[in-house]
Amino acid sequence: MTLDIEAVAALARSLPDVTEGTHWGNRTWKVAGKAFLWERPFSKADLKRFGDERVPDEPIIAIRTEDLQDKFALLDDGPTGAFDIPHFANYPAYLIELSQADDAQVREAITDGWLAVAPPKLAQEFLAD
Repeated sequence: MTLDIEAVAALARSLPDVTEGTHWGNRTWKVAGKAFLWERPFSKADLKRFGDERVPDEPIIAIRTEDLQDKFALLDDGPTGAFDIPHFANYPAYLIELSQADDAQVREAITDGWLAVAPPKLAQEFLAD
């Protein structure tokens, strides 16, 4: 079964101290005021940059990483359906095409995104449970 955006939202909300809102008109999930997960539809500029390449099917989610090194490691050996676009160059986040993703990997990626931005004490408490 492929996760849809409502399942993604439920996973995000199941993590401690998560708030849901919107940013740039897209659903966004935050911890301590920092976004770790958001819906990321393609802009016209994004679509143009794909050229003749296959455009990933929406919904697309973006997930924060701890840093660029973590991002590149995840893109090399991360969740199925993970990819990057020029708009995210030099930004510690990557995208996942939900229709191509493995549910367990998406769950892990969302948790890792939360851990990347959660306050250290909250993250330690979560990991201790």
